Amino acid sequence: MFEGIQQGLSEALKRLRGKGRLTEANMRDGLQAIRKALLEADVNFTVANQFIERVSEKALGQQVLRSLDPGTQIAGIVYDELVALMGPVDHSIRFVKDGPTVLMLCGLQGAGKTTTCGKLALTLRDQGKRPLLVAADLQRPAAVEQLKVIGQQLNVPVYSEATDPVTVCRNAVAFAKREGLDVIILDTAGRLHVADVPMDELRQIDRVVRPQHVFFVCDAMTGQDAVNSAKAFNEALDLDGVILTKMDGDARGGAALSIKEVTKVPIKFIGTGEKLDRLELFHPERMASRIIGQGDLAGLIEQFQRVRAEISEEERKKQEQKLLAGDWTLDDFRQQFAMLRKAGGMREMIKRMPGWDQMIPKDEDPEVMLKRVQGMIDSMTKEERRRPDIIDLPRRRRIAAGSGTQHHEVKQFLAQFEQMRAFMRQLKSKSWIDRIRTLMSAGQSGALMPGMGGPTLKTKGDTGQRKTAAQRAEDRKRKRKEEKKRRG
Repeated sequence: MFEGIQQGLSEALKRLRGKGRLTEANMRDGLQAIRKALLEADVNFTVANQFIERVSEKALGQQVLRSLDPGTQIAGIVYDELVALMGPVDHSIRFVKDGPTVLMLCGLQGAGKTTTCGKLALTLRDQGKRPLLVAADLQRPAAVEQLKVIGQQLNVPVYSEATDPVTVCRNAVAFAKREGLDVIILDTAGRLHVADVPMDELRQIDRVVRPQHVFFVCDAMTGQDAVNSAKAFNEALDLDGVILTKMDGDARGGAALSIKEVTKVPIKFIGTGEKLDRLELFHPERMASRIIGQGDLAGLIEQFQRVRAEISEEERKKQEQKLLAGDWTLDDFRQQFAMLRKAGGMREMIKRMPGWDQMIPKDEDPEVMLKRVQGMIDSMTKEERRRPDIIDLPRRRRIAAGSGTQHHEVKQFLAQFEQMRAFMRQLKSKSWIDRIRTLMSAGQSGALMPGMGGPTLKTKGDTGQRKTAAQRAEDRKRKRKEEKKRRG
């Protein structure tokens, strides 16, 4: 998400760092680089120019000119302007007291509109609402069946009939009233191009059903086309908000930075994956922080809270006790892979952690690296996973052969895993949120990400020379004694 604009802004801000003071000359070069980064991210031309004008006007203030760190000052101004560009956002949905609340979703084909209907239904269901999905897209083949499948997955009713979209929507309201359903989500028809969208049909549904909210669903990866489409739909229907989909893809960010300024319609939700639970509220402050490379710790904490809610209290306490007591085994570490996937995966976690993206080489895929570690663990015996200190050179060679890695990679992973266990013991007195913050600040050391290729830290007394077989045997014996002592 926003990799292109992040890199462009980072390079632009680097030009200003290290300057003794901010002058019009060096500021002009920096702002030109920022403008180029915005345009390359497919930000609207007028929006980019106006953005640079506002940043330039603020940066020319005397307080900034006297600054000893111009790069930091400009970064702060850019952050404030990004927040203003994308916000403010009111996430509230107006629910009517008597009768069902109607939400109408519209957009082009291929934007993920039908799937977004399901995501929105799941979000509202989790808030205690009783939603009804309405299959009003009778133009796209299999659209009705797709919505029915989603409804079955969520255990949410789906209304459909073989008439016309306006009749379907009108009858769906009557059905919801009879069944006591309090939210109706209309999945309306779209086309491959905005010029072919049946706007008259959408206007008629709007007049007949009178939805409380009309949301435009658009693909973030389409850039300026998304902005133009949003503008056309807003002129026809008077939109209440925008839902950006496919934000987990290779989105340049132009749509997110341009839509609000061009249409004056706020982005309310973003889709961050194909699964039905991948719908998030859009927070301009968090997005601006990620764009300038400062991560999104608040969003990461929310993701972990959702995952924690799915784990039983007994299992959670058991894992935490083992972790903080230093008894965390490779089997326990293996189980955390499932949690990472539920929380969005390693790639998503790294993007949200400030500075962590710098520790992974650009040509490396963190998910592939994680699978390599998983292969190492799967190639170990049950006893080796429980007591990794018994893994000597012959065992490392066998594990490497079974996982398609090198024996020195297995050795590095085991060393990092041991360092991580020692680090975790130091977190015993901290709350789980403080633990995340501590991990964030320590993220640059590879010891906290076993197998992620970070530098292996030397332990006290390490000379950097290879130990003899007798010394290594003595070390293993000492570790076994320490482990028995910890276990009592």
